Amino acid sequence: MMLVDSVTDEGEVIPTVTVHSTATKPTEQVILSEPDEDGIHVASSMSVFDGKSLTGWQPTKFGGDGEVSVKDGQLILEMGVDLTGITWSDKEAKTLPKTNYDITLEAKRVDGNDFFCGLTFPVKDDPCSLILGGWGGSVCGLSSINGMDASENETTSYRTFDKDKWYKIRVRVLDDRIQAWVDGKEIVYVDELDQKKIDVRIEVELSRPLGLATWQTTAAIRNFQIHRLDVSGRKKEDS
Repeated sequence: MMLVDSVTDEGEVIPTVTVHSTATKPTEQVILSEPDEDGIHVASSMSVFDGKSLTGWQPTKFGGDGEVSVKDGQLILEMGVDLTGITWSDKEAKTLPKTNYDITLEAKRVDGNDFFCGLTFPVKDDPCSLILGGWGGSVCGLSSINGMDASENETTSYRTFDKDKWYKIRVRVLDDRIQAWVDGKEIVYVDELDQKKIDVRIEVELSRPLGLATWQTTAAIRNFQIHRLDVSGRKKEDS
């Protein structure tokens, strides 16, 4: 498994490959980073997509899903009847953190008009999904909180996403908080998790515990990484 080296637009062109999933445990790289404004820093990082294959992943069998392939260092999720996606394999699920971690990736909508990033991720034992560009193209938020999805809960927001434009996405999960950013702008902040029911919509149950999906949309994904966080120096929030 490749470490945290990023695949850039100027990098080596990697030919299209046939999807094979031969799961192997990803290797984590220790990172010595400076603490952020919350006093949290990255302790280690691992790439969960090597830009060459679907090692560690399985195409999700939603039914009516489009083709999944790797081309030019990018994961391509082709438009399906409804959902197309990939799910982290059962054998690799034990490698995933459940709290105190960041996920970073870049995604773009290639074709279609609905969500191009449906990122399902662990929140302790109850995953949820970050939806970008859903419900006709602009709805963003978490699905689900207290039984309400991204179109109807406290995280709902709206944003225009251009086709063929890369967006930098970041999700942070702490014991008491979920945050998400797009191109450095915070779009999700949910705290007091112990007082909320976190879950996924039934349509993406097969994406648990970690997965990516699109809805009637073709998307490209690259630079998909997980970063374990050291929260020992986390600053207390003002009451």
